[in-house]
Amino acid sequence: MSPETGGLPRGALEKFAWLSIGAALATIALKAGAWYVTGSVGLLADAAESIVNLVAAVAALVALRVAARTADDNHHFGHSKAEYFSAALEGGMIFVAAGFIIWQAIGRLLDPTPIDQVGLGLGISVVASVINGAVAVVLLRAGRAHRSITLRADGRHLLTDVWTSVGVIVGVLLVAVTGIDRLDPVVALLVGANILWTGWRLIDESGRGLMDEALPPETNAGIAAVLAGLRTDDVDFHGLRTRVAGHLSFAEMHLLVPGSWSVRRAHDTAEEVEQALMRAVPGLQVTTHIEPREDPRAYADFGSYEVPIEAPEDSGTDTEEAT
Repeated sequence: MSPETGGLPRGALEKFAWLSIGAALATIALKAGAWYVTGSVGLLADAAESIVNLVAAVAALVALRVAARTADDNHHFGHSKAEYFSAALEGGMIFVAAGFIIWQAIGRLLDPTPIDQVGLGLGISVVASVINGAVAVVLLRAGRAHRSITLRADGRHLLTDVWTSVGVIVGVLLVAVTGIDRLDPVVALLVGANILWTGWRLIDESGRGLMDEALPPETNAGIAAVLAGLRTDDVDFHGLRTRVAGHLSFAEMHLLVPGSWSVRRAHDTAEEVEQALMRAVPGLQVTTHIEPREDPRAYADFGSYEVPIEAPEDSGTDTEEAT
């Protein structure tokens, strides 16, 4: 078990990237075959996205390997942010795929071409979609369980590919039923727009992670609730700040204790606080700064944003508000 995530060691997550690579190779072959037998630009667009899936899966494998490295002389906080670069690259590759799809669709919209062997082509595409859907579910579950943005991004991308395939299949069926060849590129254009939106979401999430975004509000509230419950007449807290870096979570705060306490007593209290927080949020890395609570300087050295530490609703005693 990994102490950082409460799950598999980070290096063990590579097996999910290899699964994604295998799925990409299989679906590229299947979708290229579907395009070859039908000549559908929608199926060509679908095959193009699977090529992007392969590139993204290889990037995910590299990112997971880098992120699993421990801290070293040049990276004292580890390499967990490497996963954000993979997700950003995947978002960029999705943009490239969408551009190719839209370009092909516009050309076919201006010069529509009949589709051949619809049944065979769609059958092959359905098989590819089932593969992608199954792998997407596995990656999304693993990404949530092990807090890996790389696996979540790859799973999201594959799920987008599934919806892309569904749209293409519907478009090709409409062409076969109505005989209106332009429906094929119209569906491809809609698919391209949807892929652009998915790519933007991945790039946005990566950017927020690289900017040291705070932990989710519900996690911050849980941390604040633990601290509020640990307040006493002698112990108080302020300056609570959090951030997330890939699969790692960090929290820091100021611990206010009587100045007459010994270093050992203050340290023991800090250890108890940190252990309580790590039990509440598995994998959380906590840093505390001890200050004498009767010294005005303990309240004047913090000017940036902090998470408010509210008193527990069921508390029957008066507690001080966070400074």
